[in-house]
Amino acid sequence: QGRGEEAELEIWKGRDDGRFYHLKTYPICTWSVELGPKGRTGDKQAPEGFYTITKNQMNPKSSFHLSFNLGYPNAFDRAQGRTGDFLMVHGKCTSAGCYAMTDGLVEEIYALAREQFEAGHDSFEVHAFPFRMTDENMVRHRGSPHYGFWRTLKEGYDHFEIARQPPKIAVCERRYIVNADFRDPRAGRIDPAARCPTYQVARPEPFVPRANDKVAFMPHVVAPGLKRRDVMMSAMPGAGQRMGLGIPPELFELTAEPPQSPVAPANR
Repeated sequence: QGRGEEAELEIWKGRDDGRFYHLKTYPICTWSVELGPKGRTGDKQAPEGFYTITKNQMNPKSSFHLSFNLGYPNAFDRAQGRTGDFLMVHGKCTSAGCYAMTDGLVEEIYALAREQFEAGHDSFEVHAFPFRMTDENMVRHRGSPHYGFWRTLKEGYDHFEIARQPPKIAVCERRYIVNADFRDPRAGRIDPAARCPTYQVARPEPFVPRANDKVAFMPHVVAPGLKRRDVMMSAMPGAGQRMGLGIPPELFELTAEPPQSPVAPANR
């Protein structure tokens, strides 16, 4: 679950019941200029949205200690005409649009991600939200020019909060479609910029924790670390991410056209 205005990255791990349980929360040391998605190269914004991380996006030779590529721009970003590349979760505490975690914390995060692939999974998922997307926070930010986009992100956020499972994400009509069941077998590969095929929205199955799993709802384990901003940005709220690990690859489907992001060059 993303805790945006607290500048945190939460790790959630799947269990044998197919549901996700909170593992640990990490402070994001620094990340972006202001709330809102990345739009173009050089704007110093961090991505917001739903991203899939595959093995070739991991970079153990990063000049920022360790990093993995978020896969920006994904199918949605490209359909919107957004530009930029090599947007990372990495070490150090400096950023021009990436999520900087400090060296010590990124070592632990990177190890968790690497174990996902060593266990035989093809990918894991990162949900990047501008803030914790409660109804109250949405009302507070309803004057933002990004509000319409954030309402779409909230559909995916709410699904996870209810079901403790990542939503199925597709892209068509240049927008995210959450939990779409495309009825027409002729739909084939969905064009992110074209009209959406006929679909129905699947309702999430509410999560009811087993008695021995209720410990997962105790206060979260939070890693110690910095949440630092440049002096001129010290009043800005943070961005949140939710990172999912440890369930079968078919539950990590994010878009009809997964991003094909290369490993970052050594200077990232």
